[in-house]
Amino acid sequence: MKRLFVGGISWATNDDLLRETFSQFGSIRDAKVIYDRESGRSRGFGFVTFDNDEDADQAVENLDGQELDGRRIRVNEAMDRAGGGGGGGGGPPRY
Repeated sequence: MKRLFVGGISWATNDDLLRETFSQFGSIRDAKVIYDRESGRSRGFGFVTFDNDEDADQAVENLDGQELDGRRIRVNEAMDRAGGGGGGGGGPPRY
């Protein structure tokens, strides 16, 4: 199983179009456009998870730099999220 990052997508692109576009290269486990919590608009990127790593590699090779929904997209293997969280820190100690 391999997860791909898809950047530069149009605000009009939805999960179904993402799935349809990538499914020509193999079995898709998940296709998700990421939306802004507050505005509800697309953030311009999404993720596609393939069941098979070789299929994912074919999708990267064939779709990276291609046009989808009027925009040139970037497709590459998604990086694992670095341990996020946090906040605060810095500044003088409080007494």
